[in-house]
Order: sequence, then C-alpha cells, then structure tokens
Amino acid sequence: MSETYYKAINWNAIEDIIDKSTWEKLTEQFWLDTRIPLSNDLDDWRKLSAEEKELVGYVFGGLTLLDTLQSENGMDELKKDVRTSHEEAVLNNIQFMESVHAKSYSSIFSTLNTKAEIDNIFEWTNTNPYLQKKAERINEIYKNGTPLEKKIASVFLETFLFYSGFYTPLYYLGNNKLANVAEIIKLIIRDESVHGTYIGYKFQLGFNELPEEEQASLKDWMYDLLYELYENEEKYTEQLYDGIGWTEEVKTFLRYNANKALMNLGQDPLFPDGASDVNPIVMNGISTGTSNHDFFSQVGNGYLLGSVEAMQEDDYLIGMD
Repeated sequence: MSETYYKAINWNAIEDIIDKSTWEKLTEQFWLDTRIPLSNDLDDWRKLSAEEKELVGYVFGGLTLLDTLQSENGMDELKKDVRTSHEEAVLNNIQFMESVHAKSYSSIFSTLNTKAEIDNIFEWTNTNPYLQKKAERINEIYKNGTPLEKKIASVFLETFLFYSGFYTPLYYLGNNKLANVAEIIKLIIRDESVHGTYIGYKFQLGFNELPEEEQASLKDWMYDLLYELYENEEKYTEQLYDGIGWTEEVKTFLRYNANKALMNLGQDPLFPDGASDVNPIVMNGISTGTSNHDFFSQVGNGYLLGSVEAMQEDDYLIGMD
C-alpha cells in the first residue's frame, strides 16, 4: 500500500462533537439576502430625516468593511491553526457567510440609495479614521498574532465591534420601521452569535492547555486589547450618533456585547452593563420574531429553511456546555 499523500475528511469519525453540531446549526440557518423583500421598506425609508438616512448608510458601510475583513483575511488566518479537519470545514462555512453578510449591505444600499449616495458611503467607510483603525488593529493581529490571539481578535470583532452598527436597525425594528432591513441584520446577528461562540470555544480549548503563567499573561493582553478597542469604539460611536442623540445608549449596548465577547472566551465580564441596562426598544428588536415567515418559499420545497428565531441569552453559549 502506498503512503498517504492527502487525507479525506471523514464526517463519520468526529474528533470534536462541537464541530459537527456547529456545522449542522450553520447549514440549517443558511440564508441569502435575495430572498428578503427589501423594497417593502421604501415607505419607511422615505419618512426618515436626511440625518437618519445618512446614519443608516454609514453604519452599514462600517459593517461592510468589517465583514470584508473577516471573509478575506480573518478566516484564512484562523484556518492555519485548526485542531481538526472538521473545524476547517466549519470555518469555510463561516467565511462564505461573512461574504454573504458583506453583500447583503450592498443589497440594502441598492434598494434604498442612489448611486451618488452609495459612492459617498463607501468613500466615508474607506477613509474613516476610527473604522480604519479597528480594521488595522484586528488585521495586524491576524497577520502577526499567535493562534490564540487571532481567536481573541475574531471574537472581539464578531461579538463586540459589529454592535455599534447593529444598534441602528434594531432600534428602528423596535419602533416598527425598516422591518426587512432589520430582518437581514437579525439573520446576521444569528450567524455571528454562532461564529463567536464557536471560535471562543476553540480558544478555550487552547487556553486551558497553557501553563498558568502564560494564561495570566494572555488574559492581560486580552483585556488591554478590549480597552484599546473600546476607547476607539467610543470615538466612532460619538461621531456616528452625537447628532441624533443616541451616543450613550449605543455605548451601553457596546459594553453589554463586550461582556458577551469575554464570556465567549470563557472570561469574566468587564463592564457592569447587563441586558436590563440596554434600551428596551433595541432588546425588543432583537427578540422580535420574523415578520416574513415564508420568505424562503418562493424558491421551492427543496429550499425549506428555518425562519428567523428570536435571539435568546443562551444563543451566545451554543455548545459551551
């Protein structure tokens, strides 16, 4: 018998059951932006002020940048340090969905904005100093960090840094506006909650293998990074939201989700903010079920997928038991 040059992946010999359960969850909740009737939000869109419209464009531009970073660089870097072949398959799925997320924002733009407005959004996104700083900081860790540092950066991006942008559509959804735009965001949040918990779980496996001294050093690095990112995120939030008066509410939401990121990594929360401190309108937006239960039906019975589920606290803890 000749020597093995390349090994086939065997899904009947699972090394880590979390790989299999995460793959199944991600494939069960697969979706595409083209199935959501964004044009139904045009009446709501026309009623927003010019300042509100600009805010929506800018937050989605920022989210596009971060999803682009995850799909083009982040997952490639994480795949260099997988523990199992099944983990690489899960990361391939995550990488594809990050591309779907990035494209979804362009679908929103093409529905709501003119070409000139879209050009302005991307010009703002590609030159905003706070956006560029967080993209650069995360990407430098992807390029130069240790395998565990890369996982920390990824979880902070997915479970924390996205949420300054998610706040806006969730606020409108809680006020019964832009329901289909917000539905895309809820689908993205549902994905990101799985991504963050899965990568956080893989981090914990490696972290628990470290000697205590190395654990302590890495924890110091982790919390220092979070402080650094939060300080930049405060400035980004002020720039976006000062004009509309939501800044402090958004910062509370950020701190709440920073704690979620730390929990995904198996660490203690840093901030005192809990779910009860977040604007209840926004929390209501997260927990509201889909208004389009059958939006997948148009592509036939072979494409029967689950509807958008209400986000629950334990969605952040998938597989962590």
